[in-house]
Amino acid sequence: MDFGESDRIVHLLTPHTGRLTAIAKGAKRSVKRFGGTLDFFNHLRVQLVMPRTTQMARLEQTRLLRTFEGLRTRPRSFALGCYLLELLDRLAPEGGAPHDLEQLFGFALETLGTLEHSEPDPRLRILLELCTLDALGLRPELRRCVRCGEEVAGPRVGFSVPDGGPVCTKCQAEGPGGTDLLPIHLGTLRALEHGVRLGLERADRLALSPAALEEARRVVGRFERFHVGVELRSQRFMEQVLQERPPPPPRSEQGAA
Repeated sequence: MDFGESDRIVHLLTPHTGRLTAIAKGAKRSVKRFGGTLDFFNHLRVQLVMPRTTQMARLEQTRLLRTFEGLRTRPRSFALGCYLLELLDRLAPEGGAPHDLEQLFGFALETLGTLEHSEPDPRLRILLELCTLDALGLRPELRRCVRCGEEVAGPRVGFSVPDGGPVCTKCQAEGPGGTDLLPIHLGTLRALEHGVRLGLERADRLALSPAALEEARRVVGRFERFHVGVELRSQRFMEQVLQERPPPPPRSEQGAA
């Protein structure tokens, strides 16, 4: 974000501090120190001056390591990449256990690389949401009742958005909030659990019918909005782009004798 006449406010994700807000003094004028590196998706090596008070960190210099160029040239990949960045910007912690921060940073780099070389579709979008929530420690429960801990059974179960998981038939009858549960087929929950184990690189192996995909999108979307607290700005753009048909591949030209 621009700040004043020549400065910029930047949001960084680092393997040591997690989410970090810093000010880049003279960023709009200094080619030598920043050189156009302050943009989405860029993997940087940064030199920071950390504050001793409540002031922002100061970004002194950057060096570009990787651009993930494929995300900038393919609209669907760009849309999912923006969605990932906004989720991380909203939910990534400011500080934390070193091991957890390093894992989250590694997940972000790996996921950007996967999105750069994948053909995004609704299945990849659902797994992107679930895997990102999992990396942040916020993934919903997909197998056991969130009230009693027993494994849920039956063709359909109720999903509690505030509790973050399915509620078994017994707990629905005994506890409050039965009318507020979202119905979801058990097979959809099992497929999502399997998809998280598969990972984004194998999203094409996720077996979900169109009806199950819509069911999963509704439940995961409601859960995410509840815990994020606001609708992400990139979400509407992503949904619009994913609904559009991708352009056909260019036809190879045959030489004529």
